[in-house]
Amino acid sequence: MNKPHFQIWPMSESDAAAVCEWRYPAPYEQFRWPSWRAMTRDGKEFGDPEIRRRQYVSICDENSALVGYAQFFPMEGVVRLGMGMRPDRCGQGGGAAFARAIALEAGSRYPGAQIDLEVETWNSRAVRAYEKAGFKVADQYSRQAAHGEVDVYCMVFGG
Repeated sequence: MNKPHFQIWPMSESDAAAVCEWRYPAPYEQFRWPSWRAMTRDGKEFGDPEIRRRQYVSICDENSALVGYAQFFPMEGVVRLGMGMRPDRCGQGGGAAFARAIALEAGSRYPGAQIDLEVETWNSRAVRAYEKAGFKVADQYSRQAAHGEVDVYCMVFGG
């Protein structure tokens, strides 16, 4: 079987609007974004053109179809990743390759920085994919999210 090949491009406004249309089945529905209209009105995340330009990329397949997005959030010596895969691509076994491609891209953009991400502890499907991609749990804590207080693992990429 061929490994999936991903193209990573600056996130366009049309890709950002498309991501806002994605609807995930339970129990993942809490990961959907507000409407594109609300995102641009409030200047939230990739709804703000400057944040989108500095931090967000579109992930496309070999046919240039949008399959996901990633955020590279630089901190002191660390790049925190955020990512989302198109709902119809989730649960099909491609998450590890997707996450690994994003982590390797972050490493090339920010040489020497630690690459990490946060994942809610209940989300075993994502945790397994991240582990297969080369991430390891480094910490566990609670934090505030848009949908309430959540328990998360901080996972660090080890290559």
